[in-house]
Amino acid sequence: MFQLRSISKKALLSLGAVGVAASMAGLGTFATFNDSTSASQAVSSGTVDINLGAAGTADNRLTIGATGLVPGDTVQRRAKVSNAGSENLASVVLTTVDTTTDPDTVLTTDAINGLQVKIERCTGALGWKESATPYTYTCDATLAGDNAGVRSVVLASRAVIGSNMALSGMQALTAGNTDDMVVTLSLPSTADNTFQNKSATVEYTFTGTQRTGTNK
Repeated sequence: MFQLRSISKKALLSLGAVGVAASMAGLGTFATFNDSTSASQAVSSGTVDINLGAAGTADNRLTIGATGLVPGDTVQRRAKVSNAGSENLASVVLTTVDTTTDPDTVLTTDAINGLQVKIERCTGALGWKESATPYTYTCDATLAGDNAGVRSVVLASRAVIGSNMALSGMQALTAGNTDDMVVTLSLPSTADNTFQNKSATVEYTFTGTQRTGTNK
């Protein structure tokens, strides 16, 4: 009899537990009122894109070399840099490297007597007028060839090789604008006999950096 009563008590406890679980499950099924609202916001990024003119054309003569330089010679080449992106720029800088296989050519390693570079922009109404090769340029104001326009210095004369050289007064800082420039290389008259029969290939890289971030 004692054993039977123990079994009955266990059965009753089990049934009680099931009842409690069922009642708790019932508490979780109830209805609520609810509401929601939404909005969609379109966001897009801008573009930073600066370009040189087509290589070899009057918009970019930088790919056209020169030979037979002697001390006192200059090499002038026109180059147009355009801001083709959608955004204004904080700066445009120039980096130049010598890509020849001879890293010791004095043409580019001698900062004093080696090649020097200068960049100018013409603010004359007619802009630059280009002669046939060897290229020379006049900055014209009202008549072709009058050379009466104002030349502004974008990069003052300095050693040709440099990194992130700041360019002044660039119109291409504004989206859609173009800078029409003349790049002049010169071999100083102080270059001595060690400069004879040397070669170099100067690569020009213009880099535009986005404007400062702002609230939109």
